[in-house]
Amino acid sequence: MKAIISGGLVLLILVSAILLRSSMYVVDETEQVIITQFGKPVGDPITTAGLHFKQPFTQEVNRIEKRILEWDGQRTEMPTRDKLYISVDTFGRWRITDPLVYFQRLRDERSALSRLDDILGSETRNAIAKHDLIEVIRTSKDRVPVKDDSLEESGSGSSNIGVLHPIRKGRKMIEQEIQTAAREKLAVFGIELLDVRFKRINYNPSVVEKIYERMISERQQIASRFRSEGEGEAAKILGNRQKDLSVIQSEAYRRVQEIRGEADARAIEIYAEAYDKTPESRELYAFLKTMETYKATMDKDTTILFSTNGELFRYLNDSSGKTE
Repeated sequence: MKAIISGGLVLLILVSAILLRSSMYVVDETEQVIITQFGKPVGDPITTAGLHFKQPFTQEVNRIEKRILEWDGQRTEMPTRDKLYISVDTFGRWRITDPLVYFQRLRDERSALSRLDDILGSETRNAIAKHDLIEVIRTSKDRVPVKDDSLEESGSGSSNIGVLHPIRKGRKMIEQEIQTAAREKLAVFGIELLDVRFKRINYNPSVVEKIYERMISERQQIASRFRSEGEGEAAKILGNRQKDLSVIQSEAYRRVQEIRGEADARAIEIYAEAYDKTPESRELYAFLKTMETYKATMDKDTTILFSTNGELFRYLNDSSGKTE
């Protein structure tokens, strides 16, 4: 009898332990729990950590992550508004804010990631298609665009070469647009989208060569314009130099003639004072001047026909200078 009672007591303890074990569960700080009965949620979500109880055997514990989760999108090729294909790689951060709705709509994290792929991928394509490439790759809109006044004044058709267009939004605002649009669609699944970022943006290999060719062409046109402006400036400098040189030479020649005239006048004055004192000095002066005239007008190849009675050649006829 005692053995039967002891066996029954042990069995009762065993059953109680099994029942107690199946009715207790622990919720960690990093998770939240949905209790289901025959596959359907019962009661409110359990979001506080600690020891909790449920009905044994008929109810099941479904654990849902409470921490911030990561979404890493697939790299996808898509066109920008200016018809350039780029490869965009995005990532995001999200968390489950309504575990009951999340469980009812998605059940598990795998389904949630699939839904994130669909929604964020679609919103990324829409945002990229509405903006030019420069808007997508530029971090902010704080860049001051370059203005080339010389090209605008010339009215040439290449006035936009090398000129950066103003950034109206920038990459940060485009990421914010994607996050805002996707957040509303994900809220119905009990998911809060915390952040979306572009991890990497690359050119499509098929258009890289064309982009490089366009960049080279623009740089060559800018270089040609700079060379043309440099040649024009060089011609202007050379013209100014020649003009200044002519002015300097003209001024120098005028000054030389003035000095030479003043010197000649002074020399004549000195000669006059020196040779106008006696008849002999005057005759000497006449003789010297006549000799200078001979030297200036005649050389060994000169042939002259003259009369010996002429005043100019009177010293050739008579050393005294007397004419017949």
